[in-house]
Amino acid sequence: MALGYVFAVLAAAASGGGSILQSLGIRRVGAYGGASLDLVRLRHQYVYFLGLGVDLVGFVCAAAALHWLPLFLVQSLLAFSIGVTATIAAFLGARLAAAGWGMVGIGAVGLILLGVSADPGPARTLHLEWRWILLGMVVPVAVIAFCARRRGGFWAASALAFSAGLAFCVVGISARSLTIPDLSWRLVLEPSVWAIVVNALVGAVVFAMALQKGGPTAVTAIMLTTKTALASFVGLAYLGDRVRAGFGAAATVGFVLAIAAAVGVAHYASRARQKRSIGPPRVGWRL
Repeated sequence: MALGYVFAVLAAAASGGGSILQSLGIRRVGAYGGASLDLVRLRHQYVYFLGLGVDLVGFVCAAAALHWLPLFLVQSLLAFSIGVTATIAAFLGARLAAAGWGMVGIGAVGLILLGVSADPGPARTLHLEWRWILLGMVVPVAVIAFCARRRGGFWAASALAFSAGLAFCVVGISARSLTIPDLSWRLVLEPSVWAIVVNALVGAVVFAMALQKGGPTAVTAIMLTTKTALASFVGLAYLGDRVRAGFGAAATVGFVLAIAAAVGVAHYASRARQKRSIGPPRVGWRL
C-alpha cells in the first residue's frame, strides 16, 4: 500500500511539471491567444512534447496508485500539482500573492487529512454497458470544446479546462475500475482501455487549447478541480472507495480544503494577471 502513496506523489509532481512545459511550448510558438489551428506549429516545439511525455509518466504513476488507493485520494493529490505548477512558475519569474501561497499550504493540510482517512483497497468492476458509456463520454467533451474554441477570454479558457477535466475524470474512473484479464491480449477488446486512451488524447488536445487561451495555473486549477470532484463522487458512490471508520469528518474537511485551495490559487493567479499588461509576456512567465 505504501507504494501506492509513492506513485501518487510522483504523479502529482509530473502533472505540475508537465503543465508548465506544455504552456512554455505554446508560448514559444506564439500560439497564445490565437486560433486553434496555430497549435499545429507545436509539431516543431520539443518542449511541448516533453511536457506531454512528463504527463504520460504522471499518468502511469497515477494508474499504478489507483490499483491500491481510492479515487478521492489520488485525484486530490493530483490536484495539488497546482502547487507544483505555481512553484515552478515562480522560479521562472511569475508572481503569486502571499495569500495564494497560503492556499497552497491549505491544500497540503487537506491532502494530509485525506491521506490518513483513505481506506486502501481494490475497486468494484463496472458492468459492460457502463464501460461503453465511459468510452462514449468523449463526445460531450468534444462538443464543449468545439463550442468554446471560437470564443475568447476567461470564459472560453474555463470551458475548455472543464471539458479537459471531464475527459481526465473518465480516464481516472476507467483506470480505477479496470480489471486485468487472465489473457493480456484481451485488453484490446476492453472498452475501459479505449476509454482511457481516447479520453486521454482528447483531454490533452483540449487542455492545450485551454492553455492557449488562459494562464497555466488558472487553467490547471479548473481542470484538476473538475476531474477531482467528479471522479471522487463516482468512486465513493459506485466503485466501492471507502473512508476509514471514524475518519469521515476528517476526509470531508480534507477534500473541501484541497478543492478550495486549488480554486483559491486560480483566483489569486487571475488577479496577478489583471495587474499585468494584456497579452503574452515578452519575458518571464505567466501564472
